[in-house]
Amino acid sequence: MTPYRLTAGLFLAVVYLAAQALTGQLGLLSARARAAELADRQTQAVLLDQERQELEVRVAYLADDNLSRDLLEERARALLGYADPRDVVVTVAAPVADAPASRARS
Repeated sequence: MTPYRLTAGLFLAVVYLAAQALTGQLGLLSARARAAELADRQTQAVLLDQERQELEVRVAYLADDNLSRDLLEERARALLGYADPRDVVVTVAAPVADAPASRARS
């Protein structure tokens, strides 16, 4: 009986390892999913690298020794709401929904 137990144990170990080799996290069947995720991550890395380079250029223009007046004015307008005295500022009110008219239609 002992030789059969050893053989059955080895057979079960081989079956377990074969199943893990096929379907495990690093198995053969999940290789496509890993390749697709790698491609997505590489695309994200390229986009983030481009964004970082653009931000570095903008920071260089805002440095004390190389100050770009146009970029400084753009950022002041966007962040602080500043406007040039010669600018014409037009404010547009949001349209007000007519509640009684919408009830009458339904």
